Amino acid sequence: MAEVDYAALKKGGFMRQIQKDKFSMRLKVIGGQLRAEQLFKIAEVAKKYGKGYVHLTSRQGVEVPFISTGDIEEVKKDLASADVKVSVCGPRVRTVTACQGSAVCPSGAIETTALAEELDARYFGKQMPHKFKIGITGCKNNCLKAEENDFGIKGGIFPEWKSAACTFCGLCAAVCPAGAIALDREKPSLSFAGGACVYCGKCAKTCPSDAWQGKGGYLLSFGGMFGNEIKEGLHLLPLVFDKEKVLKAADVAVRFYQANGKAGERFGRTLMRVGADSLKKDLEEAAR
Repeated sequence: MAEVDYAALKKGGFMRQIQKDKFSMRLKVIGGQLRAEQLFKIAEVAKKYGKGYVHLTSRQGVEVPFISTGDIEEVKKDLASADVKVSVCGPRVRTVTACQGSAVCPSGAIETTALAEELDARYFGKQMPHKFKIGITGCKNNCLKAEENDFGIKGGIFPEWKSAACTFCGLCAAVCPAGAIALDREKPSLSFAGGACVYCGKCAKTCPSDAWQGKGGYLLSFGGMFGNEIKEGLHLLPLVFDKEKVLKAADVAVRFYQANGKAGERFGRTLMRVGADSLKKDLEEAAR
C-alpha cells in the first residue's frame, strides 16, 4: 500500500481527522456564495462518501468530514461535475470571505461579490510565509470583521454637506455615533469634524432634506489576526474610492509579506517586527 502524503493532502484541502484514514474535505467558497446546483452536489457527495452532513466553518467555508483516503480522487472528480472545487490549507492565501454588500443589503456601501471574485482569481492558493486571509465587509456594521483579516476591506461612506438644502433639524447630529456633527440652532449653523468621522453614512441615510450626500469608498486594514494571538489590523491609508487602488494595495501587501515575512510568521507579526512605516510608504505610492 502506497504511503499517504499527509502534507500534500492538507495543502490540497484535506485535513486529517482523529479517525484513521479519514479526512475532512474543505471546499472552496468565494464570498460566501454557492449556487443551488453546487449545494445539491455537495449534499450528494456528503451522503455518498461522508456521513451525510457538512460542517460550516467560521470563514464561510464548507467541510465534508469522513472522506476515506481511497475515495479522494473520485470525490474530487464528482464535485468537479458541478464546478465545486476543493480549497487549500497551510501557508497560502485562503478563500476570500465577503458579506452580500450593496447588491442586497440596505446598509451596504460597496459591492462585495465581484471584488471577492477578483481577489480570489488574483491570489487564491498563492504561497505565503503563513496563512493569509482576506475578508470584505460591506459597511461599518462590520459583519465580516474586516480587521481580523491579514488584509481587510470595509465599506465606508464619506459624507458631504450641502448647506443650501439643510433645514438644521438636527437629526444628523443626533444619529452620528462619533459626535462629528455639531449643530448651533441660534445661528443657525452646522459644523463637521471630518477627522472624527467613522464613515458610517448614518447622516446621509437619515437626512430628510438630502443635505447630506454620501460617497462610497473602501477602508483597508493590514495585519489583523484572530486566533492564538488577537491583533486588530492597521489602517494605513485614508478612505479609498477607486477599486483599482484597492487591488494595487493588495498587491503591495502580498509582496511586502512575501519579501519580509519569516516562515510560520503571520503578516501582523511581520509588521510588528519590521515596522509598518515602509509598508505605509509603499501603499501611499500605490494609492496615488
